[in-house]
Amino acid sequence: MAEILAILLFVGLILGLMTGHPIAFVLGGLALIFGLIGWGPQSVSIFVNGIYDIMNNYTLVAIPLFTFMANLLAGSKIAEGLFESLRYLLGGLRGGVALAIVIVSTVFAATTGVVGASVLTMGVLGIPVLLKYGYNKSLSAGVVAAGGTLGILIPPSIMLIVMGAQAQVSVGDLFKSTIVPGLLLAFFYAVYVLFICWKNPDYGPALTEEEAAAMPIRKRITGSLVNLVPPLILILAVLGTIYTGVATPTEASGVGAFVAFLMTIFYRKYSLKMLTEAMYETAKTTAMVLIIMIGATAFASMFLSLNGAGVIQGFVDTLGLNQWGIFIFMMVLVFILGMFLDWVGIIMIIFPIFMPLIQMHDFNMIWVVTCIAVLLQTSFLTPPFGHALFYTQGVVKGQITTAEIYRGVVPFILIIIFVLILTLVFPQLVLWLPSIFSN
Repeated sequence: MAEILAILLFVGLILGLMTGHPIAFVLGGLALIFGLIGWGPQSVSIFVNGIYDIMNNYTLVAIPLFTFMANLLAGSKIAEGLFESLRYLLGGLRGGVALAIVIVSTVFAATTGVVGASVLTMGVLGIPVLLKYGYNKSLSAGVVAAGGTLGILIPPSIMLIVMGAQAQVSVGDLFKSTIVPGLLLAFFYAVYVLFICWKNPDYGPALTEEEAAAMPIRKRITGSLVNLVPPLILILAVLGTIYTGVATPTEASGVGAFVAFLMTIFYRKYSLKMLTEAMYETAKTTAMVLIIMIGATAFASMFLSLNGAGVIQGFVDTLGLNQWGIFIFMMVLVFILGMFLDWVGIIMIIFPIFMPLIQMHDFNMIWVVTCIAVLLQTSFLTPPFGHALFYTQGVVKGQITTAEIYRGVVPFILIIIFVLILTLVFPQLVLWLPSIFSN
């Protein structure tokens, strides 16, 4: 009977998501309904215990602090100065402005863990410039959407904090293991931009001589270096303290928020209105993440109490999958779910079900979680519900069609899969930095 209820619970999840209801209430509501059916009123205590564990997880304090840091950074307008300098510095190359977006997105990713802020910032700054200089519309939308999603992989990232808490692995080690894959993604994004603009010169025209002459080369270089200093200070303040062992990721999030606050004062962008907006956006993002975690915790607790893990294990045994078969099956499922769910929902559904199965075999869990983190980049870009697509669509305001946006992200999705394959074939790309800093 319990196994049947577990299957019906999962079917209910699929139906609930297909009808478009909010995932937090689908997960929590199904858990409550099936809990009352299967266990009666005492099932509520199961939910309370799971939620209490979340409340006691000190690591999750970093979520609002890193989010606050990101919102303060957006208010300081640091990215604007850096983009403007790089636009002139690289504008003489075909695809130079798009390349500047990749570089600024990478730097911005290392100072914020919120995709929405990154995509919207780069979209507002970059899309008008790209269209002004005649860049291909699909390329313009693709480079903004893909570049913005780097913020969820390159630390500090609130996604890595949640993943570490759910997989019970060190968040600090995840912050180290994702650096190389994140930089590889940025590198191949840049290579693709330069290649496609070299092959099709009309995709990314270089600045004309008159436009380039508007800013002397010396001023371009010094401007780029000067505008790089503030984000580098913030990166050093956050990641430097983590990597050297001076602070935990949670403590470093407080350091980062404080440094970002000082930057708003230094750049004369501080105001009560800016601070209020940053706090409001932080509250919204934190509430969204935590309410999904609460609903998903209740769902996972009920699914496991109904022997759902045994049902999954039996299904896997029926398929005759070995340890690599289980891993690949999980990754394919993550990719498919990424077309319909955001990263929070995917983590909270997949991890409680598959992590126990993965841990039964000889896998390095830091490597496993990092591979999933790389793959989850696609969840922001795959139609029909990729969040980065919606953010980009909101910025372009009808100047670029939905079809052009979808076409623009396809090459970047393929690049993500390519980098994922590299991390699968060469695990040291992931494990090298954690091994260095642990010695």
